[in-house]
Order: sequence, then structure tokens, then C-alpha cells
Amino acid sequence: MPQRRSADTFCGVRRPQLSVGAPIGRRWAAVRERVLDATVAALLWAGMAVDLATRPLAPGQTPTSPAAYVLVGLIAIPVVVHRRYPLLAMLASTAAMVAYSWSRFSAFPGYTTFVLVFLVALHAQRRRALLVYLVGIAGLSVSLFLQPAEVATASSWISTILTVTVAWLAGENLRSRRARRREELDEAHRQAEQKAEEARRAIADERLRIARDLHDVVAHSMSVIAVQAGVAHHVIADRPEVARDALGSIEVTAREGLVEMRRLLGLLRSDSDSLDASEATPVEGLRDVERLLAHFRAAGLRVEVSGLDHVGELPPALDVTAYRIVQEGLTNVLRHGGPVAHLTIGRSSNELRIDITDDGPAATPRTPGSGHGLTGIHERAALFGGMVQTGHQPGGGFRVEVELPLGASVAAR
Repeated sequence: MPQRRSADTFCGVRRPQLSVGAPIGRRWAAVRERVLDATVAALLWAGMAVDLATRPLAPGQTPTSPAAYVLVGLIAIPVVVHRRYPLLAMLASTAAMVAYSWSRFSAFPGYTTFVLVFLVALHAQRRRALLVYLVGIAGLSVSLFLQPAEVATASSWISTILTVTVAWLAGENLRSRRARRREELDEAHRQAEQKAEEARRAIADERLRIARDLHDVVAHSMSVIAVQAGVAHHVIADRPEVARDALGSIEVTAREGLVEMRRLLGLLRSDSDSLDASEATPVEGLRDVERLLAHFRAAGLRVEVSGLDHVGELPPALDVTAYRIVQEGLTNVLRHGGPVAHLTIGRSSNELRIDITDDGPAATPRTPGSGHGLTGIHERAALFGGMVQTGHQPGGGFRVEVELPLGASVAAR
């Protein structure tokens, strides 16, 4: 039993997948940040409370009282809002620290300042983090100034300033590293989106190419079959040999159309990500125009050709495109135009010109048209940057004129 193709691929191209969990992830990240900040504030308060309860008093310090625990809480609680209000958080914590130092309690109050300077440098902009660092330096300096002389020694001043500076530098360094990581992730995301867009374009291009080829094959084959079937129907009683020739032409045309359709359907069914050139590219070119003209002539269309022998070798993609344009143009004449078609192919140093005209419409259109034929000609020429001019001629009939630059480069379609 043949394996079924995955629903997320088309012609070997994987369809881009969409992610839907980003909003939930952002909400959870916000909640997690609040919980983390509250936990840090609680740990700072608990550590200072333990220090207050266990540290022995130095000369000139005040015994611990309930007010000390309240002030310790006021020093620590601004950590909760430092992400949204970094400067306000540092000012509130510094004011509570100065009030605590004024009372000369025993526990060191600067731990929260170190943590705030680090966290703001990690989460805020550099200018704002620098301002918070300066406020922290000023607040710690005032707090040390208010301590007894036995506590505010030179070494304590130096160690305090160095510690808050290290906290700021550490936060700034970690913030820069995280910013670079975010830029790398953003670049990777942009590249993934670009690849997904290229995959979508590849799918659309493949569909358009197959649609053009199917239209060319079906329109040509069915037009010839319809005309030959009409001939056979009208002459089968009186001229059976003509009817027999028409039926033979129908058989040949139908078989060739089926072969081409099987090839195209094989591309659709292929599980391979890369197709062999012989499978992906139609084999027809301008060298096969004579065989193509035989079908039209058998269908009753007289085709006068000029310039075909002087075309020479063409790039494969351009050769295929020119053949398909000739096929579609003559199919339009067979379906809608007069009994005679004039095909002129000319090549200059920089372009290939295809000119298809007819002498005027038959009394009644042979088969109705969908309008996709001329659209396909325009699309094929556009792949090479070519020009297409179509319209009715003043003396009757219709003209299709195509100019294809020879220097254009495009994949075979």
C-alpha cells in the first residue's frame, strides 16, 4: 500500500507551522517575575531581622525595637516594584535606610541597596541604572556617616563603596549578555520566518507552474479532440475515410495528453524533496514545434511558419517557455480564430520574438474560452521579464506578440 503524504508538505516543501503559546508564556513570565521579586524582598527582610536579633551592640548603637523590624521591612519592600519604578524604588529604600541608620540599630542596612543596584542594572536601561547606582552610593554614604565612629571605619567605607560598584558592574555585564542573547534569538526567529515565507512562496510557485502546465496540456489536447470529433461527426456517413483519420488524430492527441498529465500528477505524488531534472522539466522545446503544428493542421488549422529554422539553441527554461507560448497561442486560434494562423519566430542578439496572428474569427466560436490562456502567456513571459502585447487587428483577426529577453535567468517552469 502506498504511503500517504504528510499533510504539512506540498511537492516536497514543508508547510510552515504556527506557534500559539506566546501570549500564555508572556503572562506566566510576568507572574513569575512578581513572585521572584516578592521572594527576594522577603528573604532580605528575614536576613536583616535575624541579624538584628543576633548581632551584638557596638558602642553607640541602639537596642533592637519593633520599629527596627518595621524599618527593615520598608527598606526591603521596594524590591518588589524595582522593574516598573527603579528610581522610585531606590529612593524609597534609601529613605528608609537613612531613617534606620539615624536610629543606629545594630544590623547593617546596605544589603538591600546592593541587591537593588544589581537588579536595576540587570533589568533597566543603562542611564537609569547609573542614576540608581549614584543614589545608592549617596544613601550608603549618609548611612555610614550616621553610624558611630567605631562602626564607620575607613575599611567599612571602602568595602561598602566597592561592593555596590561590583553589584552595578555585575548587573550591567549580565544585562549586556542577555541583550546579545535576545538579539541572537530574534535573528534566529527572523531567519525562521524568512524560511517559512520562502516555503510559502515555493508552494505558491509550484502550484502556479503545475496549473499552467495542466492548462496548456488540457487546453491543447481537448481543443484538438473537440475539433476532430466535430469533423468526424459531420462526415462519418459520407466520407468515412476522413472520419477515420480524424478519429486517429483524436487517439494520438489523447494519448500524448495522458502521458503529459501522468508526468504532472507524478510530480504531485512525489515524496522527494528534490526532483530529477528530467522529471521536473517538460521535455518539449521549439525543436518540437513541427510535431505540435501537425496536430493543429490535422485539426483543420492551416499554420504558416517563418523564422523557426533560424532560432538556434536556447537556454532550456526559455526554450520550454517559448514552446508553451506557441502552443497556447495556436490553441487560442484553433478555438476562437480564423482558419489560418501565422507564426513568426525571430531572434536577435538580445531577445526572442514570437508573433501569432490569425485572419479573423470563424462564423461561430468553436469552443468557449476561460481566459486562462492569455493569462498563462503573460505569466510565462513575466518570469523572464518579457513583454506581451495582445489585441484585435484593424483588418480583422487577433494578434499575440511576445518579446523574451535572452539574457534573463530563471528556473525552468
